[in-house]
Amino acid sequence: MDKSLKIKMYRDMVRIRLFEDKVNELVRKGELYGFYHLCTGQEAVAVGVCSALNKDDYITSTHRGHGHVIAKGLELKRMVAELMGKVEGYNKAKGGSMHLASPEYGILGANGIVGAGIPIATGAALSSKLLKNNRVAVSFFGDGASNQGTFHEAINLASAFNLPCIYVCENNLYGVGTKQSKVRKIENIADRAAAYGIPGVVVDGNDVEAVYSCAKEAVERARRGEGPTLIECKTYRWGAHHNAENDTYRPPEEVEAWKKKCPIKRFAQVLLNEGILDTKGLNDIEAEAKRELEEAVEYARKCSSPSLESALEDVYSN
Repeated sequence: MDKSLKIKMYRDMVRIRLFEDKVNELVRKGELYGFYHLCTGQEAVAVGVCSALNKDDYITSTHRGHGHVIAKGLELKRMVAELMGKVEGYNKAKGGSMHLASPEYGILGANGIVGAGIPIATGAALSSKLLKNNRVAVSFFGDGASNQGTFHEAINLASAFNLPCIYVCENNLYGVGTKQSKVRKIENIADRAAAYGIPGVVVDGNDVEAVYSCAKEAVERARRGEGPTLIECKTYRWGAHHNAENDTYRPPEEVEAWKKKCPIKRFAQVLLNEGILDTKGLNDIEAEAKRELEEAVEYARKCSSPSLESALEDVYSN
């Protein structure tokens, strides 16, 4: 990776972290309503993978998808507008937090249904192969989704037809409040790739450079027509399943241990050690991201609320 890419990756991780913090703040102020599934602590997965993609490559996301779509290129101001239920949001206030989509950026939607994005990405990969447009598709999903039928059926199809699809499992150890070791015999989800004759790779999901290298290899393999790859990123969400839930099921010492593995602090130290950025440079990036977020919130506050009649628009497509 060159210097500019490393700086961009650090900037994107900081932007994701601060975006999630701002969402929490706006909920407390009563400017946002409902539950938000935040990806704080998992930023390196989204940034590492999306940094290996082109703008027109496809991704499907999950209920915990803010980081994925920011890493893929969405503007923060239109994201905040969407969360605030404003017409100027990416989906005219109809997508909200869990269904953000933007075909312009290849984002085929975050998804509130566990595992539902896996076959959608597989379908996108099939279209790429038939159209010969050299695009790849990435499906982000959690450890809980790897026990769904959609996971097995989609990967089997992608393997059988050598589809250009990369399956990225963000293994944060818990499916809602269920520790995955209690409902799965195998230690590594990536081991399931062997059943479908495709590569299965385990990577440190808190090391953005390792995630990028792994994703880049899988993307290049897919573009060469060699089929899908299953990547398991070992990571951890700092918060509970959603921001209004009491975290009663995870040992506090486990949470603190993972916070010490913060992907942003780890990469900041790499940049310092390599002389790519100094402390001032790191602080400038954070300050810039904070300004961007404040401007995004002000923009969203001034945006328009949808009319009652608009509820019946954009429902069906002919």
